[in-house]
Amino acid sequence: KQSAPHRGSFRSLRSSPLHDTMAAVDDAAVDTAAAAETPDDGAATTDASVAPGTKKTKQWFPLESNPQIMNNFIEKMGFPVDSYRFTDVFSTEEWALEMVPGPTLGVVFLYPIKEATEEFRAAEKARIETEGQVVDESVYYMKQTVGNACGTVGILHACGNIADRVAPKPGSYLETFFSTTKSMSPDEIAEYLNNDDSMDEKHAEASTTNEDGDAIDPSTIETDVNTHFVCFTEVNGCIYELDGRKASPINHGPSSPESLLSDACKVIKGFMERDEGEHRFTIVALAPAVED
Repeated sequence: KQSAPHRGSFRSLRSSPLHDTMAAVDDAAVDTAAAAETPDDGAATTDASVAPGTKKTKQWFPLESNPQIMNNFIEKMGFPVDSYRFTDVFSTEEWALEMVPGPTLGVVFLYPIKEATEEFRAAEKARIETEGQVVDESVYYMKQTVGNACGTVGILHACGNIADRVAPKPGSYLETFFSTTKSMSPDEIAEYLNNDDSMDEKHAEASTTNEDGDAIDPSTIETDVNTHFVCFTEVNGCIYELDGRKASPINHGPSSPESLLSDACKVIKGFMERDEGEHRFTIVALAPAVED
């Protein structure tokens, strides 16, 4: 389902004169309520966009896939955007990756949820259950129990897995959030977020404000959308896909800060190839801040 026109477009692609298979885009670059999703474990839920076995207790407005909005959001939560900030990745091709300052410490990817993505998710889950996988115990991972929260969950995954390298400002919301939740289980972190009134307010502001800081009329924002954010991060030499609606992090193999962006784009190309003809994808990278 399309988002309201003012919610912005797939800005990272539309703003570039260059394009590849991600070039033709429409106005749906928002977080997801994902009504068509099916939980990983098949458990009944009131909203399938949330983690398996849980019931959605509330729903937020969707967050736009827009680096400036995301940077404004994390700055207000205490992330040092003068050191690292989200930036557009215009394509999965090499020329576009070379435009992104390095090393990249996180990648946030938005894609449409469709039959092909759900079939692959089920097959991936079955493979992992059969073959197993190694997940480093230091990976910071949380489930999603709030409707339309996957943009914020993706951002928290990106920032939470680099807190030892790019620390939040002392006394900030992020410092408190990560120090409080770092020893919690994924379900416990989800419950903490669900009960966090402060984050309710911060997300509401970020999702109802445009990139220039102007307020958006909430009544014009579409909440029933079918796109979804996931995060890719590197932890101790491996790249992990972090999706709050999956049963666990997904280990996609060896990686490093220097190769994270290209490694993430290899995985992202799989999403695109499984949905040939679809163009509603965006990629933003958490990369070193540079002067414009």
